[in-house]
Amino acid sequence: MHAALKQAYQDKLREYEMIGSMSHKENYFDNPCNESFHSVRKRELVYLEKLKTRKQVNQLIFEYIEIEYNPAQIHPFNGFLTPVEDEGRYSQALRIQAS
Repeated sequence: MHAALKQAYQDKLREYEMIGSMSHKENYFDNPCNESFHSVRKRELVYLEKLKTRKQVNQLIFEYIEIEYNPAQIHPFNGFLTPVEDEGRYSQALRIQAS
């Protein structure tokens, strides 16, 4: 299983003409560049916004997670697809199955 995940990851990198960033051997879950980007983005959300209520904070967090982060985050358990791509694939499979 590990070898298949590693190969799928390497294939996706080649497909998008990217170079993997890993902190130690074969740890493809640890991507310092990606983590750094999201760390900066989260700080920007907190310090650049003038939030006055808990509702505003909750809305900002929701928008970051559900609109910005989750839809773009690839996952190894579904073939390195984003959630949006995976849901599309699933919906298509249901339509084919129903017809």
